[in-house]
Amino acid sequence: MDESRPNWERDAIVELANAGLKEQRRSRRWGIFFKLFFVVYLIIFLIAVVGSKNTNTIMSGERHTALVSLIGVIADGEDASANNVVSGLRAAFESENSAAVILSINSPGGSPVQSAYINSEIKRLREMYPTKPIYAVVSDICASGGVYVAVAADKIFANESSIVGSIGVRMDGFGFEGTIEKLGIERRLLTAGEHKAVLDPFSPENPVEKQHVQTMLDEIHQEFIDVVKEGRGDRLADDPKLFSGLFWTGTKAMELGLIDGLGSAGYVAREVVGVEEIVDYSYQEDILQRFAGRIGSSIGSQLKLWLEGGINLR
Repeated sequence: MDESRPNWERDAIVELANAGLKEQRRSRRWGIFFKLFFVVYLIIFLIAVVGSKNTNTIMSGERHTALVSLIGVIADGEDASANNVVSGLRAAFESENSAAVILSINSPGGSPVQSAYINSEIKRLREMYPTKPIYAVVSDICASGGVYVAVAADKIFANESSIVGSIGVRMDGFGFEGTIEKLGIERRLLTAGEHKAVLDPFSPENPVEKQHVQTMLDEIHQEFIDVVKEGRGDRLADDPKLFSGLFWTGTKAMELGLIDGLGSAGYVAREVVGVEEIVDYSYQEDILQRFAGRIGSSIGSQLKLWLEGGINLR
């Protein structure tokens, strides 16, 4: 402090008072933050406990039809991954009070490996629980890998306007060698292994490599065809277009033998299974995990703002 400055005592007192106010506001922000965090955490915890109790009561005390959803692209790391779908299927079959299982499908397809995992698990569960049928029910679309999964069920149902089919295999790519030549770009590629750069989009197409990939696709396609024929048997129509990659409406798919009837999950539970009550066994993240994942970053950003004085709570 400059004691030669007039009224320095008053300035010192004002500075001390301002410092005290800042500290009080900071303490107040911390207090409000922790109180809000505790309240939100308590609410989520209570929701999780109550939801868990309600679900367990229904699942353990009443006869019902089990439902497992397969929605989206069938791929590792996605909601419709084999791990997630199989987890739900196992829980549905293992439940003593589930009369049957409905696999609700709305998928454009995906990985042949993930689809094969689910197909194999359905077959295994059907053998373990021979008196508990499983029905596949298509909503908007059941294409490619979706069909691969569905044919493992006892019967398949769909809507008249559902899209069903696309029994084929594809691999996408581009060719830019002409483009980079026009732009004056020189492609420099080093490999260890004669065909390590197979399907490189900046190199001319190699006939040997193209044939190799085509052979691989044909092998996977034939495996797909065999799985569909095994699952559908003599219900399939004798039509060469079935395995061409084309797809059809639910009505036409029934004529071709790709599905067995028209109806929703509710219809199947009520009219086919005879147990209208449906319980969803689809895999879901723990509610507290979802809570932490979704608001964790938000809490962090809010905390930073509060500490920096960006939010003024009075």
